Amino acid sequence: MGQDRLGQLKPSQLRVLIAVADSGSFSEAALQLQLSQSAVSYAIATLEEELGVMLFSRGRYGAVSTPVGQQIVERSRHVLHLIADIYQQANLAKGFEGGRLRIAAFRSAATHILPEVIAQYCQRYPAIAITIAEYDDRPDVEADLRKGKADVGITYLPHAPDLEASELTRDEFVVLFPPDAVLPAPLTWEALTSHPLIMAPDGDSCDAMVIHHGRQYGVELKPKYQIRSDATIVNMVAKGLGAAISPRLAAEPIPAGVQVYSLPEPFYRIICVATLADALLPPPVFAFMDLLKELG
Repeated sequence: MGQDRLGQLKPSQLRVLIAVADSGSFSEAALQLQLSQSAVSYAIATLEEELGVMLFSRGRYGAVSTPVGQQIVERSRHVLHLIADIYQQANLAKGFEGGRLRIAAFRSAATHILPEVIAQYCQRYPAIAITIAEYDDRPDVEADLRKGKADVGITYLPHAPDLEASELTRDEFVVLFPPDAVLPAPLTWEALTSHPLIMAPDGDSCDAMVIHHGRQYGVELKPKYQIRSDATIVNMVAKGLGAAISPRLAAEPIPAGVQVYSLPEPFYRIICVATLADALLPPPVFAFMDLLKELG
C-alpha cells in the first residue's frame, strides 16, 4: 500500500473490524456499535478493498477471521490504543482547559447516580467535554476501561483484578411482589420461592450474585420468566405475573402498589468508581472521582 493511501484507513473502520472479529458476527457487531448491519458490511467491504485482502470468511455460522485478517485485527487494536494514548497525552497537557472526560457506567448508576454529579462537575469545569456510555451490566463497563474507550467506570464489586476501585455506595437487593401478594413479616425464603420468579437472562452479573447468595442458605432461585429490561421486569411484577429480586436502583421508579421487601438475609451490591490499574489519568478524571466521593 502506497504512502498516499495511509490516510484512507479510518479509526471507525478499525473499530468495526475488531467488533466483527470479537463477536464473529456482522449483526452482533452492529448491535454492539449501534450501527446498521449494512453500515458494518460496508465498512468491512471498503477496508478489504483498500487493503486488497479478504479479512473474513463469511458463512452460515458467522464471520471468521482469515489468517491475514487475524494479523490485521491485532495491529488494529494496537493502532486504536495508540490513538487513545495520543488523546490522553493531549488531555494531560490541556488539563482543565478544553480536556475531556469519558465515563462508562451500568444503566441504573448512569440514571440515578451520575446526573447530579455531572451537573456540579459542569459548573466547576465548564470547559471539559463529557461523554457517557451506558451499559446493561458490569462487564461492558470494565471492557471499555481496558480498551481505552473510557477514563473512569462506575461498576460494582467484585471487579476484575486489573482495575483499581473505590466504594461509592451500597445498593440493597430488594424483593418486589405484586400488590395482592400475602406475605409474612419478616419475609422468609419459603414465601419468596413460592412465587414465580422473574429474572434476567443467564449470565447477568447481578442475578449470579443473588443466586450465589441464596445457595449459601440452601435456597435455589430458579426463574420462570427471563427478561433483560429492568423496567419490563418491574411492570410484570405490578401486573401480578410473579416476584423479582433486584437492586433497588435498578428497580426505581417502583410502581405504586408493588410491595418491597428486604431479602430474608439482607444483601447489597457495592457500587464503586474504577479506573484501569496504573493508568496515567488526566486531572479532569481525578476531579471527577473526588466529586463522586464528595457527593456520595
